[in-house]
Amino acid sequence: MAGGKTGRNPAAFILRALGTLLLAALVLICLPLTVPRLFGYHIYTVVSGSMEPAIPTGSLVYIREAAPEEMAAGDVIAYYGARDSASIITHRVVENRVVMGEFITRGDANLTEDMNPVPYGNFIGKVVRSVPTAGKIAALFTSAQGKIMAGCAVFAAVLLQLLASAIEVLAKRRRA
Repeated sequence: MAGGKTGRNPAAFILRALGTLLLAALVLICLPLTVPRLFGYHIYTVVSGSMEPAIPTGSLVYIREAAPEEMAAGDVIAYYGARDSASIITHRVVENRVVMGEFITRGDANLTEDMNPVPYGNFIGKVVRSVPTAGKIAALFTSAQGKIMAGCAVFAAVLLQLLASAIEVLAKRRRA
């Protein structure tokens, strides 16, 4: 009997396994982009080299909300470039001017401190982890093309499962 004691068709088994592996791979790729958000982390991709070599371009950074008063010199923070701006900057704190409610910051790759102090109102949080090159993968999967690719992967996995079921039904009919 094909497929051993269980009577399962080897082709159907392989198709089911491939479909399951495809879905598992997609879930594993998406976990670092979703689970930390459930625990209150903000996730961003680094697009400039101002923090190299500590945080290379293309890194994924995880930001934890914190009180700005608690930040100390040497901490890497994330903040809005301007209050109404969507640009997010990650730089190192040079000085925390608590009384003034602002930070003096500098990118590690920059020779001088940033021109303008960062007001506490622009502060997002403290960088607690960076994962080199993971930002490139995140950018791919959060882009329109990446979403289409993920949708195609889910469709392919479902198609593999359906094909495996069809093969098993045909095999049962032949045995009957």
